[in-house]
Amino acid sequence: MPVKDVAEFNRAIVDATNDLVCAYKPQLAFYEALGIEGLRALAATVDHIRKVAADVVVVGDAKRGDIDSTAEAYARAMFDVWGFDVVTVHAYLGRESIEPFLTRPGRGVLVVCRTSNPGARELQDLRLVPATSRNGGGPAPRLFEHVAAQAARWNRGGNVGIVVGATYPDELAELRKAHPELVVLVPGVGAQGGDVERAARAGVNSDGRGVMISASRSVIYASSDSGKYPDAARAAATKLRDQIRAALGEAA
Repeated sequence: MPVKDVAEFNRAIVDATNDLVCAYKPQLAFYEALGIEGLRALAATVDHIRKVAADVVVVGDAKRGDIDSTAEAYARAMFDVWGFDVVTVHAYLGRESIEPFLTRPGRGVLVVCRTSNPGARELQDLRLVPATSRNGGGPAPRLFEHVAAQAARWNRGGNVGIVVGATYPDELAELRKAHPELVVLVPGVGAQGGDVERAARAGVNSDGRGVMISASRSVIYASSDSGKYPDAARAAATKLRDQIRAALGEAA
């Protein structure tokens, strides 16, 4: 960062970009790694977003997921203590691991489904059952497809979405076609190499909505100059927004 104070840095980024974005997504690991001071900076950041951008969604990128009693504690922490609107979660333990997150009015989850990292295929591409045992002998669903289908079943309150990396645009398009009702968080553009235009076109629903394109390092670290980084962040965010609009055309 071009300044040492995390909260100061974040406030400047938020002030420079809040009219351009639909959400902010603090990644908890980086704050936790700084200890108590990092958590104080996170609290100050969320408070500032609420003051200057009350209509912007705050996503707690925590990727929680555990047995029901622990999940309940996580849900209290994420919603009641930190005040996030939405939390990223893992669903490997099944519905009980996310159920506590679904009972608070106006709050929701984004289920990790198809991630943008190179190692994603090691598990997420696995087929669930032999193809010969399915109707017509067609291919069995891959694990990430099954996760998306489960998320759609859990979406009774309209507060469940999925996370699909921009580095897999073909899979993103397949999941959007299969689940037009789900909101999709799409990380992986910018520093991770995902194509903005392809991700936007693949991720939107028929109304040109339902997708959140996430860029982190490419925006917040657009400049290392302490006097210029807010303007550089705004320029990077504006460029990203314009790329999304251009890709979607009238649908945007």
